[in-house]
Amino acid sequence: MITTDRPQWIQQRIVQDEIDRYLPAGGGDFIPDGEIFRLLGETGEPSAARVRELIAKALAVETLTLAELAELMRVRDEGLWDEMRAAAGAVKHKVYDNRIVTFAPLYLGSKCVNDCEYCGLRRSNPAVARRVLAMDAVRAETEALAGRLGHKRLIVVYGEHPESGVDYIAESIREVYSVKVPARRGVGQIRRVNVNAAPMRIDELKILHGCGLGTFQVFQETYDRRAYARVHPAGTIKGDFRWRLTAMHRAQDAGIDDNGIGVLYGLGDWRFELLAQQAHVHEMERFCGIGPHTLSFPRLEPAVNTPFAEAAPGRVSDDDFERIVVLARLAVPYAGLILTARESPAMRRRLLPLGVTQMDAASNVGVGAYADGQEKQQGDRQQFLLGDSRGLDECIREWARAGCITSFCTAGYRCGRTGKCIMDLLRSGAEGKFCKLNAVLTFKEWLDDFATPETQAVGEALLQQELDEVRVRQPGVWPAFSDTFRRIAAGERDLYF
Repeated sequence: MITTDRPQWIQQRIVQDEIDRYLPAGGGDFIPDGEIFRLLGETGEPSAARVRELIAKALAVETLTLAELAELMRVRDEGLWDEMRAAAGAVKHKVYDNRIVTFAPLYLGSKCVNDCEYCGLRRSNPAVARRVLAMDAVRAETEALAGRLGHKRLIVVYGEHPESGVDYIAESIREVYSVKVPARRGVGQIRRVNVNAAPMRIDELKILHGCGLGTFQVFQETYDRRAYARVHPAGTIKGDFRWRLTAMHRAQDAGIDDNGIGVLYGLGDWRFELLAQQAHVHEMERFCGIGPHTLSFPRLEPAVNTPFAEAAPGRVSDDDFERIVVLARLAVPYAGLILTARESPAMRRRLLPLGVTQMDAASNVGVGAYADGQEKQQGDRQQFLLGDSRGLDECIREWARAGCITSFCTAGYRCGRTGKCIMDLLRSGAEGKFCKLNAVLTFKEWLDDFATPETQAVGEALLQQELDEVRVRQPGVWPAFSDTFRRIAAGERDLYF
């Protein structure tokens, strides 16, 4: 049993006013349970003409309504599903081109005051070794990620615990950004630190915004209130459904305009979850003027001494998981879709053409595991077990052979193309043009600094195709771009458009 000598810290986490101000007048919230259950019960299978009408709306980069998404859920005709799969890939290509953004998760602690039934790090689990990394260990982890592996962006993950509160998070972000490691030709460093953490108060989020936080992720886990109550004990911080539900509102009010949401698939009926998530998307569009920057699709995975994860009531099959990704891509066409290394290599290959835009690689979710060189998974050090433990070099080579260029680009964030600006660019297709240029430049950097000879050969062949495409499709920028590319090839680093 994990305890804390700071119960006052727990009691002060939730500020009721910072929930109530975002809820509709007259009570309730913005997840319309009744409407969702009605749509699930009453929506019939749409005609082929109707399906193609909705596909056209997605291809125009317009968000689908709940009723429209419910209609697409009812499609059973395999021919129409083939059209939907193809449309999902076409939407992704229109908005994001053939890029795959890669990152690594960095877990900085295994202490948590919550007791979520499905989580290996729940406070009542005696099988997990507990620690929160000191700053020298954070530096060592970052040196391994930026130096040995060549990662440029991280999603840093924190448990909810007084030892990893906002001051610790801010200090660790600054520490990660400070690390520079000599590479084969250039310098390895992290250029984008995204954060997956517990919901916070507005004043705390302003602190994180000030130290260079990238995207802020908070997953509802499940939007089904009954399932939520079953797995998040009452009296814990995480047991407050609406404190979590309004996390993105507070982030926006704190100035953090890139936010990511998601569902932990396996806790409830995936159909309800997808429709409820779509309601959350609409609320973000209403309140923020922009929707979520990313949607994530973690599936419940085994964890040490966690029986619930082995027999979850809402476990999702591979076929249904594919449906979730296709439907989400059509429903929220501008959002980045993140598929993690929880999935097997085979599943990641299967879903790559269907709208996925981000995947992690060389991932290790053991606390302190990158610096230790831990290769085999150790259940007592991590929240769950991964399905894909392949290295970054192998993944990039596979993606290149599939025609996907790996992007390490973070230029848009540093140029101010965030929030509403990036959403407008994504909807118009313009962001893909910026990002293609920077993807080529960062891919060349990585190949020269980190790739094995085999991956470099595959990558250079793809790079030549990308250069030819830029020259033909963007002749106006070609002179400046080709000069920048030559400078990268000569050893300069971190040049971008």
